[in-house]
Amino acid sequence: MLEAVVSGATAQEIEGVRVVRRAALAATAVDVLEADGYLLGTPANLGYMSGALKHFFDQVYYPCLDETRGRPFGYYVHGGSDTTGAVRAIESVTTGLAWQRAAPAVSVAGEPGKADLEACWELGAALAAGLMD
Repeated sequence: MLEAVVSGATAQEIEGVRVVRRAALAATAVDVLEADGYLLGTPANLGYMSGALKHFFDQVYYPCLDETRGRPFGYYVHGGSDTTGAVRAIESVTTGLAWQRAAPAVSVAGEPGKADLEACWELGAALAAGLMD
């Protein structure tokens, strides 16, 4: 799913957008402040977002709260059987940050199929296209 999202965000038609990939545990408030938009991905673990994404949000929430209001974001979630809790958690945090969803979220339970991967590509492309100069 990650590769499909990145492929969409870096499609040939996308110009003037630099895509920077950071693992959730490595991303910092400075990374968030320097970015024009955000594309988040996580597995659904035990009915919740990954601990790494939770840690990311814990680290950046208050330092970025005022400076990043209104910035576009998108996300995808993959779970073995249920993604509801992870989706709810991401929606809650990003609502608190006042980020604006730029494209429909992609939520997949079970093995991702062709349509799921196409939706991931579209997610990356839509977010990047919205950031083009």
